[in-house]
Amino acid sequence: MSTTGKKPQFWLAVSLILMILGTGFAYFLNTSFFSVTTSEISFKTDKGVLNGLLYMPKGASAANPRPTIVTTHGYLNAKEMQDAPAIEMSRRGYVVLALDSYEHGDSYLTKNDLNNAWFGYWPASMSDAVQYMYKQGYVLKDAQGNGIIAVSGHSMGGFSSTMAAFSDEQQYQQSLKDGKPAVRKIAAILTAGSDFLYTGYLGVNEAVADKALANRTAGKIAAQYDEFFFNAAGAKPGQTIVKKDYVNTVDGKAFLGSPASPQANVFYPTPEEGKRIIYQPSEMHAWNHFSTLTTGYQIQFYAAAFGKNAPSTALSSTNQIWYWKELSELAGLIGFFMLFIALVQLLVKKPMFKGVETEALAFDGPTTVAKKVIFWVLVAVSAAIPAVFYASLMGKLPLGLSEIKYFALAVTAIASVGAIVALARKQAENVTGLLTIAASSFVTFGLTAGAGGLFNLSPVFNEPQTNALIYWAIVVTGLTAMILSIVHHLVNKPSGIDLRKYGFVVGWKTVVKSFFTAVCIAAAGYLILFTVDALFKTDFRIWLFAVRAFNLNHFLTALGYMPFFFLYFFFNGIALQVNTNSKYLSGTKGLLVAFFMNIGGLVIWQVLQYGKLFITGVAMWPSVSLNSITLYGTLMILFTSTLITKKFLEKTNNVYTGAFLNTIVVTLIAISTSTMYIHLQ
Repeated sequence: MSTTGKKPQFWLAVSLILMILGTGFAYFLNTSFFSVTTSEISFKTDKGVLNGLLYMPKGASAANPRPTIVTTHGYLNAKEMQDAPAIEMSRRGYVVLALDSYEHGDSYLTKNDLNNAWFGYWPASMSDAVQYMYKQGYVLKDAQGNGIIAVSGHSMGGFSSTMAAFSDEQQYQQSLKDGKPAVRKIAAILTAGSDFLYTGYLGVNEAVADKALANRTAGKIAAQYDEFFFNAAGAKPGQTIVKKDYVNTVDGKAFLGSPASPQANVFYPTPEEGKRIIYQPSEMHAWNHFSTLTTGYQIQFYAAAFGKNAPSTALSSTNQIWYWKELSELAGLIGFFMLFIALVQLLVKKPMFKGVETEALAFDGPTTVAKKVIFWVLVAVSAAIPAVFYASLMGKLPLGLSEIKYFALAVTAIASVGAIVALARKQAENVTGLLTIAASSFVTFGLTAGAGGLFNLSPVFNEPQTNALIYWAIVVTGLTAMILSIVHHLVNKPSGIDLRKYGFVVGWKTVVKSFFTAVCIAAAGYLILFTVDALFKTDFRIWLFAVRAFNLNHFLTALGYMPFFFLYFFFNGIALQVNTNSKYLSGTKGLLVAFFMNIGGLVIWQVLQYGKLFITGVAMWPSVSLNSITLYGTLMILFTSTLITKKFLEKTNNVYTGAFLNTIVVTLIAISTSTMYIHLQ
């Protein structure tokens, strides 16, 4: 967005229009143009509270009960990730509950075991939701009282669905033994992006799960390029990111009832009068969420699974509207971030915010060939470091950590010796610079040497994936501080560039007002978001990146992470100011270099990872599964935060305002869209 063309009032108006129209149209789509009532529900269980979006087709009631689908998301996601099946099945007449699993979104356990947190919630989430839904009058049952309910989930949601079907069958068999009326509440199960790997730890392996399916209709969406599952041989060494053909594996054949020549997309009958099918789209794990093909498979499956009980509809499986909702919410997402840039331009000119905007920071930058070569080498290094060590830092892997640790230790030693020599020679001007290099290097050494004790799951740091992200960010911060101190001492200071040009040497009043400004801007954006959530039950998102309404637990958790995110954005802001805000690189050129520094290396990493997978059938790093997927969301965060940093530097000439705003917004995004263990004990 240009700050020299249209006035900020124009961009403010555009941002509001995008948010209002985008989310409004998303609401129309989410309700299938008012033929479905969409509402948020919460209900207590004996373990905690479950929350979800309930999609009720017009006419569904206790007098006219409907077949029902309970669908849930995967690890690190929330109920909104089930938009595609929720919208498409509800517009076809099914009741749908898009569920937040325990410890996700707005669902939680009243207590969870710190040492067994992962297995503490998902095995019961779907089962508890089914118990609730079965009791509702608008849910169809057959003449014997069996539930006409399908359970479905992606990834972790698939494990939860498998456990729900297993528990349902156990209850049915126990009722038979006890001579009590026996009903099966679950009639069908469709899982996407999950096999029996994790349910096997609970004793529900492939054989046990298949037996428990009994006469139910069951299906699996087994993407050929899934990063985690459908390859038992690859799971043992952890090399899971390879092309798969689940239908022709031992487990796949067993699931289908061991037919002679199994094929994908074909129903196979079982001796118990059930049906089994495996779909194999040429997709990745997270692609299942954003696929008309996979959504079409789900539509076909439920029609077959419910049979005569399925609502009559003229809509084909290719007649889909869910992706228009995604595009509408993308418009709202663009408007959300555009709002921040428009507001800062308006606020810094108001008396209340006077002092946020400081003196101009522009300087010449590299002027000789040698200095330009050094500059571009540093830009390349800055882009490479976050990517080269991405997997190592996210997973705290020894190899990458050791390289950083010993490098930082060597720099610490060299700089310390240099400071002693400079002190002995009475070169006071060099002592401070060398000690700064030594200090920043030693901090980086400590961050890697003590990796095992940092950001582990605890009541304060209670989000596993955010812990991984914040560790990556804080080590990158240490390396950034090292590079900045070395470059300043050896290159910039001798060239006459003093610290005031770095954007952080300002008065304390400017810092305080910058914080106040950032809070006001963030509050404005989230006020609109909460209003949209209350009115429309929509938010701002695209695929794996979402800005959603947070609750009190999210906010309290965010406070523990914010100081560390601030350090990252503070030093990142200084790096962008020094490297992309000089007369050598101004305007669009500076912005493009800023994007390259922050996400260029990571984009290359991702292209190599998946490019090799689709070309050869084996990913570049076949053991880096979860963090390959979460990188998509991280790239979106870094893209938007880089834009904010650059635009706020342009308007305020200090790094604090952008760093504060990025800290608030990015932390709330990360916290509200991830797995959060609220009541760890």
